[in-house]
Amino acid sequence: MAIVTKQDLLSFEEEIAADFAAKKIAAPVHLAGGNENELISVFWDINPWDWVLCSWRSHWHCLLKGVPREEVKEAILDGRSIALCFPEHKILCSAIVGGIAPIAVGIAWSIKNKLYDNQTMVHCFIGDMTSECGVVHESMKYAARHDLPVRFIIEDNGKSVCSDTKETWGLGADKPDITRYSYQMTKPHCGVGEWIRF
Repeated sequence: MAIVTKQDLLSFEEEIAADFAAKKIAAPVHLAGGNENELISVFWDINPWDWVLCSWRSHWHCLLKGVPREEVKEAILDGRSIALCFPEHKILCSAIVGGIAPIAVGIAWSIKNKLYDNQTMVHCFIGDMTSECGVVHESMKYAARHDLPVRFIIEDNGKSVCSDTKETWGLGADKPDITRYSYQMTKPHCGVGEWIRF
């Protein structure tokens, strides 16, 4: 995979923000910001042959996984920002809250059953609100019970959209097979304009 720097990520997102503001993208975008260092660090443990599954804020994940910049941008301009999928690069994303977790478990199950090279891992990125959803708990529990090669990475910005996650859901102790990092958002939840509380 090509080396992607913090500046590469930041400049890409600024370019997408400018395109969205100029009405070149006729679909929702969820821009990243504030977690570039943590994300780059997590990707050091991800191999080119591993699978990466993400939610709707996945521009940077795609770039870090090795999808060419032009290919990611074209998909975003085509209106697929919140559901970027590049199976040839082993990265799948979904805008359905929690929907990516059972898919990650299914891929991990196929790896364990030798349908893929057994050195392959699945890395499933989810938000802190998503981590509180029933389907995610069920997926984590199933993966742990069957010792599947999947790692859940919780990207914790402390918000469930714009509500405080801890106040809304409460958070329990993480299990050893879960990685969590915290960051402060520098972009609105959706779009490029004013921050809106709802």
